[in-house]
Amino acid sequence: MKALKVSKSRFSKARVLVVGDVMLDRYWFGHVDRISPEAPVPVVRVDRSEERPGGAANVARNVAALGAKATLLSVVGRDEAAKQLESLLKKGGVRLRLLRDRSVATTVKLRVIGRAQQLLRVDFEAPPTGEVLATLMNEYQALLEQHDVVILSDYGKGGLTHIQNMITAARALKKIILVDPKGEDYSRYRGASILTPNMSEFRQVAGKPKDEKDLTARAQKLRKALRLEALLVTRSEEGMTLYRGSEHWHVPAQAREVYDVSGAGDTVIATLGVALATGMDWEAGVALANQAAGIVVAKFGTAVVSAEELLDTAPMKKTVSE
Repeated sequence: MKALKVSKSRFSKARVLVVGDVMLDRYWFGHVDRISPEAPVPVVRVDRSEERPGGAANVARNVAALGAKATLLSVVGRDEAAKQLESLLKKGGVRLRLLRDRSVATTVKLRVIGRAQQLLRVDFEAPPTGEVLATLMNEYQALLEQHDVVILSDYGKGGLTHIQNMITAARALKKIILVDPKGEDYSRYRGASILTPNMSEFRQVAGKPKDEKDLTARAQKLRKALRLEALLVTRSEEGMTLYRGSEHWHVPAQAREVYDVSGAGDTVIATLGVALATGMDWEAGVALANQAAGIVVAKFGTAVVSAEELLDTAPMKKTVSE
């Protein structure tokens, strides 16, 4: 493979619309030096906290970190978490179209960390109403023509209830549509350009493959059934494999220390979306997304990768099969 031309000047021309479920990731860090007398659980003495955008918000933040133009369309509550999320995203250079629903609370994932380990996660969430989702669909239609690529980030929180209509509308305008799927019903994603499930998610839908040949057969069967141009299965330490047409391309994982895999899928789909928006071919885009994944898993929590970091890593070679 030729060296990938990575630069903020190239990425700055990409216009990416991210739609999906947003959340605020909260981290409480503390020390553990005793067990509670009330129950057999550790007592965490919290001494600092961090907040980061999660879900579709993390995808948009990754798009912006690469220097591309990122627009985020989603639903939040009218609460403190929404204000904090908005502030973080604005600092990250994301253009916002956040619809506020008084009847729900903004999704928050609170993680308690002690002795460098996650001890507990507490989730706060509620699905948006039908009225605000109808407004979201209207906003989506208005934004489509202004963007080259659409990323639909499904975290199963209800923000993509009308995803089939979204895919149909984007296809009518010949937009590239990337979907990060959730759940066991992939029929709702039919007609997208590409799906990016991890291996665990893929097995839920296509079954557990016996070997590499069986994996290819199951992946191609799913791709054809959903009328996808491509299917990208991310495989953790094994890298990722792209299935397109009669071929598949495998890119091995980079040899990096893995610190935290949370949010890695967000980085993969964001990087691939930006790459395709700049005119890169599928293989080059996947290789770039693989590089980004290798960088982000060495960071704590939901994090981003910059164009400068990608420049500092060597492009990966691909294995092509028919």
